[in-house]
Amino acid sequence: MNKFDEISELLQRGKPRDLSALVQAELAEGTAANDILIRALIPGMSAVGERFKKNEIFVPEVLITARAMNAALNVLKPALAQAGVEPIGTALICTVKGDLHDIGKNLVKMMIEGTGIRVIDLGVDCPPERVVEAVKEHKPDIVCLSALLTTTMVYQKETIDALKAAGLRDSVKVMVGGAPVTQAFADEIGADAYTPDAATAAEKARSYFD
Repeated sequence: MNKFDEISELLQRGKPRDLSALVQAELAEGTAANDILIRALIPGMSAVGERFKKNEIFVPEVLITARAMNAALNVLKPALAQAGVEPIGTALICTVKGDLHDIGKNLVKMMIEGTGIRVIDLGVDCPPERVVEAVKEHKPDIVCLSALLTTTMVYQKETIDALKAAGLRDSVKVMVGGAPVTQAFADEIGADAYTPDAATAAEKARSYFD
């Protein structure tokens, strides 16, 4: 097993301490930060996403893996910045107004970060005007809107309408998701994409930069 496979394996097993230590050791030995990201961490997260989609693993296991990924990225980010490696793009993510659920949002956030995209997290209960202000400030490529309640799905539409009213809709791709959300609803409210799970969301987000 080569060093990149070893890093990928530790990631998939959800071992944040061991993974962080190995990433740090590889950086100290002169391995390029971008190589660690592209050849070990991103493939590792992709493998986890595939297993999740096939129901071979479930949300708790993916969360453990995602936390390990987060730990590795915390070690890697300063080295990436020092090397002048920029994220491939920026995504904004939130749970919409009236909804306090964040497990799904957090999972999508970590999976998208695992593809090399910078993610700005606006948290939960996020009103449309806050999303509009954040789009103006951060100029993201993608806006991800989560809703877990049928009563809060309407705010996905209101957020898209607010982006239109502000003249910002055409500058971003809007992705929607959450337990009650469907492709038909996404089409109805004018979203660019609906994805049923975090792994597919990460794939879709990444596809906008390919």
